[in-house]
Amino acid sequence: MQRTELTDGGYLLYQPNFYVTKIADKLFNYLLDSVPWKQETFAWGKFPRLTSYYADKGVKYQYSGVTHEASGWPPFLSAVKDRLQEVLGEKFNSLLLNFYRDGSDSISWHSDDEKELGTNPTVASISLGGERTFQIRHKTTKEKQSMVLNNGSLIVMGGTMQHHWQHCVPKTTKPIAARINLTFRNIL
Repeated sequence: MQRTELTDGGYLLYQPNFYVTKIADKLFNYLLDSVPWKQETFAWGKFPRLTSYYADKGVKYQYSGVTHEASGWPPFLSAVKDRLQEVLGEKFNSLLLNFYRDGSDSISWHSDDEKELGTNPTVASISLGGERTFQIRHKTTKEKQSMVLNNGSLIVMGGTMQHHWQHCVPKTTKPIAARINLTFRNIL
């Protein structure tokens, strides 16, 4: 796994082949067909992507005026979570899935710094389907970095990253394939 140290104590881990293409494609297609996708709304309108949520019973996740309630873990997602926990040595009890249908779907600059994530949360993200650019920027210096997340890749944000950095998946006018992103967190 490639490790990038960030200013002010944060870090990124990146593994381009957490899932080989054949497995990533199967998982993408299965999620596309079996997950109950929903377009959430918030104060400024509709999210420019579809979402779904799974977590341990009793866990809920709130952000941007949206509350996701736990629905338990279906076996296929429990297996993904178990593999991720084994590789990283981290515990995750929450999974937010994002479905980016095309380049007009996105997520704007933000930090995963909700109170229920604790002081220095680890957020692990698996990308399936089309490649998308992932950007980070320092909150104070505005230093930016970007990388392309490919099908089957894993990126992990850790340390103090959520305190000092923001991240996004920007819109693009380039023709791109659909992407599903699985973001694992531990809700306290």
